[in-house]
Amino acid sequence: MTAAKQKDKKKDADKPKGQTIFTVGKRKRAVARTVVKQGSGRLLINGFPPENLYNEIMMLRLKEPFMLVGEEWKKYDFIVRVAGGGVNGQIDAVRQSVARALVKLFGNEAKQKILAYDRNMFVYDPRRTEPHKPPRSSQGPRRYKQRSKR
Repeated sequence: MTAAKQKDKKKDADKPKGQTIFTVGKRKRAVARTVVKQGSGRLLINGFPPENLYNEIMMLRLKEPFMLVGEEWKKYDFIVRVAGGGVNGQIDAVRQSVARALVKLFGNEAKQKILAYDRNMFVYDPRRTEPHKPPRSSQGPRRYKQRSKR
């Protein structure tokens, strides 16, 4: 067998045939868990179509990983459970979870496209809000008392 045929067989072995894929995406306090199955191209978030939950701008952010991959994703159903955080954090967690699932489905080529477009779609972002400090806790973490010049 030639090296090219072996490489093609290896690619086919990486793609799931009738099995499910589980991925997790996180952003701030939001955690999204995605299950991918053979299907008809549905995307459900907490049991609802995303058009019923989010506005147009958030829908565009949500569809970015699908647009980068092309039309092959329409052979699969994406069922996402997301909890915690705010709306924007949840959208970013769903994007990350879906992007990781697409990379598991379609391999290195999809990963390169996603990383070139937006690294946070695939890589965890550790930034968090800083806790407020005790003496002036209502003003913020680094706010100090105003000083008078005279």
